[in-house]
Order: sequence, then C-alpha cells, then structure tokens
Amino acid sequence: MIMEKTQQFIGQHKDRFVAELFALLRIPSVSADPSYQQDVAACATHLAAHLKDIGLDAVEVIPTAGHPIVYAEKIIDAALPTILVYGHYDVQPADPLELWHTPAFEPVIKQTPIHPEGAIFARGACDDKGQFFMHVKAVEAMLQTQELPCNLKLMIEGEEEVGSPNLAIFVRENKTKLKADIILVSDTGMLANDTPSITTGLRGLSYVEVEVTGPNRDLHSGLYGGCVANPINTLTQMIASLHDDNMRITIPGFYDKVVELSTEDRAEMAKAPFSEQAYCEALDIRATHGEKGYSTMERGSIRPTLDVNGIWGGYTGEGAKTVIASKAFAKISMRLVPDQDPEEITNLFQKHFESIAPLSVRVKVTPHHGGEPVVTPTDSPAYAAASRAYETTFGKKPIPVRSGGSIPIIAMFEQELGLKTILMGFGLDSDAIHSPNEHFGLFNYFKGIETIPYFYKHFSEI
Repeated sequence: MIMEKTQQFIGQHKDRFVAELFALLRIPSVSADPSYQQDVAACATHLAAHLKDIGLDAVEVIPTAGHPIVYAEKIIDAALPTILVYGHYDVQPADPLELWHTPAFEPVIKQTPIHPEGAIFARGACDDKGQFFMHVKAVEAMLQTQELPCNLKLMIEGEEEVGSPNLAIFVRENKTKLKADIILVSDTGMLANDTPSITTGLRGLSYVEVEVTGPNRDLHSGLYGGCVANPINTLTQMIASLHDDNMRITIPGFYDKVVELSTEDRAEMAKAPFSEQAYCEALDIRATHGEKGYSTMERGSIRPTLDVNGIWGGYTGEGAKTVIASKAFAKISMRLVPDQDPEEITNLFQKHFESIAPLSVRVKVTPHHGGEPVVTPTDSPAYAAASRAYETTFGKKPIPVRSGGSIPIIAMFEQELGLKTILMGFGLDSDAIHSPNEHFGLFNYFKGIETIPYFYKHFSEI
C-alpha cells in the first residue's frame, strides 16, 4: 500500500495534531490591526520553532517591511522534483466579538449538522492556519516514516489578509531560494465532504475606498436640511447607481475584457451538485440575488461583481443627534474574471465615480490592494497528481471548480517564478471564514493531512 507507514503515523497522532493546531490558533495574529503586531511576530516565531522540531532544515523568520515570512525546506535529493508550499499565518480581525458563540482565540470543538464528527471553532481555523498546518503535519508524517518522495520548500507569510504587500518583493529577491517545480496551496475549499473538488480558477480583485465631502463641518439638519447636500444621502445614491435593474455593473468599459464561457463550459459547471434551497436555508435568506441570466454558481465564480464592504458617516451613537454629516465613506470591492486587469478596473471605477458626483459634493477615491484573476489548467501532470490523491482518500474523482474568492499572489507567483499552482483546499463554504464563528471540520483537517502525501507521491512519479 502506498504511503502505508505515513498513513499509520497520521492515525496514531491525531490528538496531538489537534492540540498543536490549537496552540497556533490561540495566537491572535491579526495582520490588519497594529495593536496585534507583537502577536503576529510571536506566531511567526512559534511556527518556526515547530518546523524545526519536526525536522525541517534552513528554518528562518525573515523580516519584511511589514510582518515576517517563515521559510523552511527539506532537500533530500537535488535530482528529485521540488514542491513549494505556500500558506499564511495571519488572520482576519475577529470583530464583531459579540457574535462569536465562544471566544475567537480560544479554540473549541463542537458538533454541527454539517460536521457531526466535530469542528474546530476559532479565528483562522480554516483560513488559513488549519489548512496550511495540514501540510506541516503531512510533511512531519512523511519525514518520520522516511516516505518523503521529493523535496519540499515551505513559505508561510503574515500579510495575506492585508494584500501581501511585501511578498512580491521577497519572491523577486529570492528566486533561487524558491526554485521549485510546482506550488501547492491550501487556501480554498471543496464542494462538500462527500464531493471533493479542486479549485481551478480564482477571481481577481480591485479594492477602493471612497470619500464624499459636503459642507466643511457637520450641520444642524433642521437649519440646513433641504439646502445643503447630505454626503450620506449622496453616497448611497451614487452606490445604488453602480448596478442596473438586471444587476449588471454600470461602469463604462467594465465588461469589455470579460471572458465569456462557452455554452459547453457552462453545462459542465452545472453538473456540480448544488441545491438552491439548501443554499438559501444555510444563509437564512428567502431567495438568491444577482446578475440576470446566470445561475447562482455562475454568479459566484465566472462573473465579475461589485460590493460595498463597509459604509459609514454621521452619528451612530445612542439616541438621536440631528446632524448632516460633513463626510461619508465606503469601502468597495470588485471581483474580477479573466481577462480583467485590476489596475484598469480601478481606473475605470475612479473615473466613473467622480463623473457621477453632483457639484454639491467632492469625491475622493483611494485605491487599495488588488490582484489578477487566475485559471489553472486541468490537463497538466500536476493536476492529474492532485486528482489521483483525492481519488485515493475520498474514493471518487474530484470535480474541477472555479472559486469566487481571490488569492492575488497566485498570479504573482507565475509571473515571478514561472510556476503553476495547485489549489488543494479542504474547507467548506459553510466554515464562515472572515465571519464570526469561523470553523474547520475535524474530518476536513484530517482528510487534508491524509491526502497531501499522495500528491507528493504521484507528483514525484511524473
């Protein structure tokens, strides 16, 4: 049996593997909030120490202009293939804290209808500590049983949740160190525990912040209401105009480079199991909503979108304050599909948003981070190796799917290193990443640890 010793080792150490993940999850490595800077650094140090303990070499905590990158490797034979594993140890803020059923950084195991075997509840459980730690444990098992069939390089960053501002610099300056044959990432999901899938596409991203300014100070709404533009009213009207009645984005030129899938490709996508009713029930909504002419699965994967991620201004405290705010703000993200260019889309947005502003207000658009859309081939030897790995542990072939999410650095890896990426994610849509009560099923955690060694095995035989 292939990898028999490795699989036995995994089975014998499951409790320890959970306890070690818990230790990692307890560290509040929130990259977006400067008050957590020491915690982010502590997480990097903790991870590096663990990688040394399991037998990896050349372990480093590498400083950047922001949060550090953790690097490690195991080169057993220069003639063998090399896999570069990428992940991130930083997490999203836990806010709003009051919506968590248990503290965000005190991991617990609870049963759910989707996870009857139990799920780990904690910020970062799925995104991405639990998922990159699957690789750490899989590699440990292969090292301990002397069944590692190829070389390994591991690169875990601490800034993914803030757009990886320093990763490209590190990659560009360390191309020799990072030389490999394929990149392996687990920061995506699969369709269901009984329906394995491999992500073959990711949407790109353009993220902006807008500021609308009216009068030079907050005004009394009784004395000035009806006479002076209310920036909050104006901002909401401008945002509402960004979609038409068919939920198509109204920015001129926005769809010019969108690659339309063929009827045949859309028919293949439709074969993936999906229940509109179950989807609505899981989200407690009465109906789905989106661009006319496309299914829910298509809207969430192959179509571009524009969403307001945050909006604020004026008085929001207890009681009433009759005020016309001087300013109003919003954060807006646009998910992009091949061949949309993030910089071009950002420019189109800025030009359009400024053009629709009435003379009664001033508008400022501030671009934030973005990322290129990615499509990975399904006819490559690496994809075949991943497919065989899933088939071994799940007993069925995985379905290729495109994800609605974005991992901006995947396109950068290809540009800088010339390497394709295999996305072997084991999370579920229901795992509430970026939301309160984020969790990761024990089934998924262990299935990932069990599956990854088979990818190493099959890829090394290419």
